[in-house]
Amino acid sequence: MSRAETAAGAETVPGSESVAGGESVPGSAVRRPSPLWTFGLLRSELVTTVRRWRTLALLGVLAAVPVLVGIAVKIQTRGGGTADHSGQGPAFISQITNNGLFLVFTALAATLPFFLPMAVGVVAGDAIAGEAGAGTLRYLLVAPAGRTRLLLTKYTTVMAFCVLATLVVAVSALLVGALLFPLGDLTTISGTRISFAEGLGRALLIALVVAASLVGVAALGLFVSTLTGSGIAAMATTVGLVITVQILDQIPQLHALQPYFFPHYWLSFADLMRDPVYWDDLVKNLGLQALYAAVFGSAAWARFTTKDISA
Repeated sequence: MSRAETAAGAETVPGSESVAGGESVPGSAVRRPSPLWTFGLLRSELVTTVRRWRTLALLGVLAAVPVLVGIAVKIQTRGGGTADHSGQGPAFISQITNNGLFLVFTALAATLPFFLPMAVGVVAGDAIAGEAGAGTLRYLLVAPAGRTRLLLTKYTTVMAFCVLATLVVAVSALLVGALLFPLGDLTTISGTRISFAEGLGRALLIALVVAASLVGVAALGLFVSTLTGSGIAAMATTVGLVITVQILDQIPQLHALQPYFFPHYWLSFADLMRDPVYWDDLVKNLGLQALYAAVFGSAAWARFTTKDISA
């Protein structure tokens, strides 16, 4: 469904007229959204986002990371060597040769610090600013989407992309792991054995936790997107902020502040591979992401609902 078709689902109500600022002018006519209008707008946003060449390129890069990691490990261990001599590689990399399912965990650990947040930052940064730059934002508001409704739709779309991007990495890693390495029961970090089915379930849970870990980045990117009419500027700013915060998270002198940086607990998903599962850092991570979503989501709403839309 195109955006024009989505707008056609609105009903006309005499007495007021919707303008770009989301206000009503007495004596005119406004089209009030039908119950299915919001779903149509969300579907249109999801389809538009996924079909963009930029989005497909980002997903392609994410899918390629597990392939490169898997091939590198396969080549390195062909002569009977170990996958990680120094212990400095991504988490679980030394276990890949024993079980291909560990490639899923390794790929997520390798992409979470940079590739996944970069992809989410690009999509979130372009959400509002891209529409303004293309001259379609004012049309969407007159359609009428309403500012709050449109902002929620954009944020939901970005969150859907978080899940999609994470699953692309996980599925690519699972396929490559199955092709290059054996599959079967696996050993947890705690040293206990679990079945392949349970390991697969934990892999799915880890993927969902990783997607949830990107909630803060999505909210930050959406807020930045409301501050400018340039999609490129918003994307670059969001990605730059993500990189800056991660650098700050590695500076020892800032240890008192680091628990409040959104990437601080990102790798806590590894605790899901313990038996029993350690929940402390996982809960802290999800709570921190919820806090960032609330703060920057509210800031984005406050900015967007009072912003003068001219494009």
